[in-house]
Amino acid sequence: MTQAKRSRLNPIGALLLTRERIQEVLDDAVERGRMTRDDASDLLAELVRRGTAPADRLIREVGRAAGIGAGFPIAGYDDMTAAQVTEHLDGLTPAQLRTVRDHERRNANRKSVLAAVDRKLD
Repeated sequence: MTQAKRSRLNPIGALLLTRERIQEVLDDAVERGRMTRDDASDLLAELVRRGTAPADRLIREVGRAAGIGAGFPIAGYDDMTAAQVTEHLDGLTPAQLRTVRDHERRNANRKSVLAAVDRKLD
């Protein structure tokens, strides 16, 4: 077994923190004046995105290998800016828009992208 496979199957040094616990710590930092609410929100979104991105990629890879799922509606989505994503929303079906919205919420959680998707769904 290769080292890469072994490290995925047995992640040494893994740490589990719940979103609620991270939020609690960030709320405390805001209350103490150590950071702004916006910075805390951005930091939480980034931590969650980084924590879930490997699992999301693995799920997509497994789905593609198994031949299930139609794939993500926007190719290269994870490497796009919010403005680029917004440009690609035209022509998507409501189901595809919901897929984009759900993915965005779980990952980058960019307010401008979520608002644009919601406008298209209304």
